[in-house]
Amino acid sequence: MKTKDLVLCALCAAITCILAPLSIPTPGGVPISLATFAVMLSGLVLGARLGALSQLIYVLLGSVGLPVFAGWTGGFGLVMGMTGGYIVGYILLAFFTGLIYFAKGKKETGAAKYVWMVLGMLAGTAVLYAFGTIWFMKVTGMDLAGSLAACVLPFLPGDAVKIAGAAILGGRIEKALSHV
Repeated sequence: MKTKDLVLCALCAAITCILAPLSIPTPGGVPISLATFAVMLSGLVLGARLGALSQLIYVLLGSVGLPVFAGWTGGFGLVMGMTGGYIVGYILLAFFTGLIYFAKGKKETGAAKYVWMVLGMLAGTAVLYAFGTIWFMKVTGMDLAGSLAACVLPFLPGDAVKIAGAAILGGRIEKALSHV
């Protein structure tokens, strides 16, 4: 692994550590945070393998107690709790975002590049929702309809905004990094 890759991986983990605690509690218990924005961005910038690694670092930092999860919390208990599937799912979100974008979109130009960015983030978000919601259901015993109402539906509008923002910023970061 190149030094540049290590630095970018650590930087993406740090960005997630900074943005994820900024959150709004919800009645369903799953907070709205900027974590997914940072995670999607890491997948776009680093690709599948390094994007996932950056988020694994984030999850490990929070697991040992650093207050990097939503609401400036941390600890292994949160990872094993009802929102743990979403926290662990960040690794999958970064992986699938990077996998799809790097497979097709990285080679594209113009609007096609952004279409592949969005497709990668949509696929990664779908995997995140599936993994996190199944985990939530197992931990809470809630049924699928209730879990979707608590964990997915309230987040769709915000995720659409995050996807648009990550695509715009990701394109700019990619352009800047091409000169490094």
